[in-house]
Amino acid sequence: MYLRHGTFSYLPEFTDAEIAAQVRYALLNSWPVSIEYTDDPHPRNAYWEMWGLPLFDLDEPDGVLAEINACRATFPRHYVRVLAYDARFGRQTTALSFLVQRPADEPGFALTRAEGPDRRQKYGLHSYATDQRQGQRYGG
Repeated sequence: MYLRHGTFSYLPEFTDAEIAAQVRYALLNSWPVSIEYTDDPHPRNAYWEMWGLPLFDLDEPDGVLAEINACRATFPRHYVRVLAYDARFGRQTTALSFLVQRPADEPGFALTRAEGPDRRQKYGLHSYATDQRQGQRYGG
């Protein structure tokens, strides 16, 4: 299964040059950039682990790319994403979010169904990745 997650989820995987172009766009808009990773990519899992602190006051994407590569090297079987935040409206909002790494094998999700009162059907998603303990997912 190929997980669709983030702004550019229906485009082919970005090269490092294309990632740098998106980071440069975020920096030109004065959006601080952060890097996050997880081994549980459930669509409702909005709280990924943060890699370091958000990167403020950068002019060039080289520092962000160095941090992305360090995160990739540390967590080779995790999902890694880049986030850019916009604070112009007086609150932190996500202006840009896209994946820069995914595991080689993505096990996918199961659709669960339960029947409730009056034969109402309730649906949910179960990630096959969560069948393993955290840190042991994706071949660990």
